[in-house]
Amino acid sequence: MVSMHTSPTARPGTADAGGMNVALIATARELAVRGVEVDLLTRATGLPATTVLSAGVTLHELAAGPPSALEKEQLVEVADEFGEAVARVAGRESPSYDVIHAHYWLSGLATLPVAIELGVPFVQSFHTLGAMKNAAMREQTEPARRALTETFLARQADAVIAASTAEAACLIDLVGAPAGRVWVIPPGVDLELFSPVRAATAKTPPVIAVVGRIQPLKGQDLAIKAVAALNRDVRLVIAGEPTPGDASYLESLRALGGNVSFVGALTRLQLAALLASATVTLVPSHSETFGLVALESAASGTPVVASGVAGLIDSVADGQSGMLVRSRDPAQWAHVIEGILDDPQRLVASARVHAERFSWATSAASLLGIYASLVAD
Repeated sequence: MVSMHTSPTARPGTADAGGMNVALIATARELAVRGVEVDLLTRATGLPATTVLSAGVTLHELAAGPPSALEKEQLVEVADEFGEAVARVAGRESPSYDVIHAHYWLSGLATLPVAIELGVPFVQSFHTLGAMKNAAMREQTEPARRALTETFLARQADAVIAASTAEAACLIDLVGAPAGRVWVIPPGVDLELFSPVRAATAKTPPVIAVVGRIQPLKGQDLAIKAVAALNRDVRLVIAGEPTPGDASYLESLRALGGNVSFVGALTRLQLAALLASATVTLVPSHSETFGLVALESAASGTPVVASGVAGLIDSVADGQSGMLVRSRDPAQWAHVIEGILDDPQRLVASARVHAERFSWATSAASLLGIYASLVAD
C-alpha cells in the first residue's frame, strides 16, 4: 500500500494527514489478521527507515528527494525517484508483491509504472478527487496536471476503489473510469475506541465539535457563523491544524470571534473523548469523499449535522445518525442544531446503531476479495 505524500502514521488533522491515514493503518491491520503481509510505503522526510508497526504490517520510509517535507507541487518532481525506490523494495527479479495499491493520485503517478514493470495488478484509491473539489468550490482550485493524472490512473488501474456512491459517480462521469472496474468499499469505524461509554457528565455549556484539517474546503467558517446564530450559550471546539498554505484561513476564523476553542490536532484517544462528550458534531464541508468523522461521531453516540453533499449522504443517515442540511445558510444550520440541543438524547441510540453497520473488518474483507480476483486473473 503506497502513500507517498503522507506517512500512514502521521497524526490526522496535521499537515496533509486525515481520514486516509486512519484508513490505511486500520485496513492494513485487518488484512494482516487475514494472513496478508502488508508493506506501507511512504516518502521519508528524514532518514530512511523500516518499522514493524504490528504483526504483518511494516512501514518503509523511502528516500526520494531531499530528507525533508515538501509541498505537494514539489512532490510531483520526485515521483519517479520514489517509484524507483519502491521498485527496489519490491525486487525486480523476483517481485515480493502480489498487488500494489496506491492511495492518492501522487502515489499512483509514482507506482503505476512499477506495477506495469513487475507485472502485478495495480489498484488505485484516490480518497479525494480534483474534479470533486473543483465542482464543490465552483472554481479551479486544483492544478490541471492533477486532473489529467487522475483520469489516466482511473483508466489504467485494474481496479479503482471508491469510498462512497458519490465518489464512484464522479469517477465514472467526470474522471472517465470504466464502470466495470470501480468498486465501492466504505471505510469502517473503531467501535471500541469511539463509544458512548466514554462520555463524561453533560457539559455546561454544551459542546459542539468540528473536526478536520483547517482549510476552506472543510467550511469551518459556516460552523462558527451557525453557532453564533444560536439562541443559547454553547462552546464550539474546532480540532485540527491548517493545511500547508491555509494559515490565513485560520486567522479569518479567529477573527469571527465567539466562544470558540481551537485545540489543534488531537490524538485518537483525545478525539474519542471529545466526540463522546460533545452534544453534536458539525461537518460543514463543501465536499467529502466519505466523511469518516461523521461515522466516528455516530459511533460515540453523538448526532451529526452535516452538509447534504457528496459522500456525507452515505456516511450520515438523515434522521437517524444526524441531520443533513442542503444549504449553506447559517440561520438554517442554527435551526437544525437547535432541534438537537432541545432533545439531545433523541438520536444518541440510533446514531450508534448506524455506525455499527460499518467495520474495518468488512472493508478489509471486501478489499481482499478484489485483490484475490485480480491475482487469479
